[in-house]
Order: sequence, then structure tokens, then C-alpha cells
Amino acid sequence: MGFEISDELLGTFVPILIYWAYSGIYALLGSLENYRLHSKKEEDEKNLVSKGTVVKGVLLQQTLQAMVALLLFTVTGSDDGGIGDSKPSLIVLARQFVTAMLVLDTWQYFMHRYMHHNKFLYKHIHSQHHRLVVPYAFGALYNHPVEGLLLDTIGGALSFLLSGMSPRASIFFFSFATIKTVDDHCGLWLPGNLFHLLFRNNTAYHDVHHQLYGSKYNFSQPFFVMWDRILGTYMPYSLDKRAGGGFEARPSKDYKDD
Repeated sequence: MGFEISDELLGTFVPILIYWAYSGIYALLGSLENYRLHSKKEEDEKNLVSKGTVVKGVLLQQTLQAMVALLLFTVTGSDDGGIGDSKPSLIVLARQFVTAMLVLDTWQYFMHRYMHHNKFLYKHIHSQHHRLVVPYAFGALYNHPVEGLLLDTIGGALSFLLSGMSPRASIFFFSFATIKTVDDHCGLWLPGNLFHLLFRNNTAYHDVHHQLYGSKYNFSQPFFVMWDRILGTYMPYSLDKRAGGGFEARPSKDYKDD
């Protein structure tokens, strides 16, 4: 009798493992100054929190996230332990993925924007994430636990429920969303990065938001920029060569702050 791991367990823990594996790759590439959006010196001087504290904060969020995910799978699951024979068509899977992406983007945009505009929430909750003025990969989920619950965990639960995807499909969706989120915070503009080619919402786009001049713009995450464009919080940027090597994302010259 073979040992099988349920889709629910895989959907809970595979994205966590991928988070550390993918961010670990970027940590190894962090010395490539010619591709960084900020110098290593800026990272060390501008960030307001130690990397040890960031690691502990991310592990706390992932622990809470795993508990909620297991509870959600238990409440919505069937009696087959998540190991079923149902295989939806590629069209159905594509529809579920797009729906989940739109739901997650919508939830995160409005919650993220509200946390910037509500002074209490920003000061006591969201400002923790912005202690990373110079983002790096494994700090992508460094948030206050309340923010992690509201933005990421509840947003993920809504995207799972409203898209109608199965626990098995969720393994792939949340792994993809995790990789995208890590990539958006990696601080590197590497040639051939497919996320930079396929998504306007990318590493440089989100880096603008982490800077003081862009803190009221580019709230959209992690996939599209549609809500920023629709609601007037889109800040276009140019990617310029930085003196000493690397790149710098700056507001476009034709951009006007109304």
C-alpha cells in the first residue's frame, strides 16, 4: 500500500517550500551589482529591520497561513482525502486561474490602498512591510501578522473559493502566486526574466511603491496593474542605468502628480 500525501497538505506546504527555495536562488544572485535596482550598500543602510527579524516574521506569517489553509480545506473538502479522479479540462483550469488572479488582485489592491490611507493601520500594521525600503526576495512576506491575515490569507481563501478550483489545482496556483510575489520583491532586473516580459506589474513596478515618492501609487499586486490604471494610482516609470552599476526605477519624465 503506497503512501500518498493529500492535495490539501500539498496545497498548504508546497508554496511555503517554494517561497524559500526561490528566494534562496535570488539571495545567491544578490551580489550581481550590475542587475540590482539598489546597491548592496543601500540595502544595508536604508532598511530598518534586520534580516534575522525578517526571517522570523515570514515564518510566523507562513505558520498562521498554513493553519488557516488547513482549516479551509477541512471545511470545504470531500471525504476522499483530496485524492480524487476528477480532472477538469485545460479550459476550465485556465478560467479558474484567471478568476483567482482577478479576485486576488482586486482584494489586495483595495486592502493595500486602504492600509496606506488609514493612518492608524499604516502606522501600526502596514508600515512594518515598508521597513524594507530596499526590497529583497525572502522579505516578500514580511508583514505584520494582521496584514498577513487580511491581505494574503483571506485574499488567497477568496480566490480559492470564488474560482471553484480544486485543492489539486490550488497547489499550482498558489505556487505560481508565491513565485510571482517573491520575484516582485527580488530587487534584481535580470535579462530574460519572463515575469518582466509578461507582466507590467513586476520588480521595478513594485520597487517604485516602496520608495517615498511612490508610496501612494502602484498599489496593485501581484499580477496586473488594472486597478491602478482605473483609479488613478498608476505611476509609470523609466528604468535607468545607475552610476556605479545596476538600474534605478524612476518616475517617467512625462509623469505629472495631480
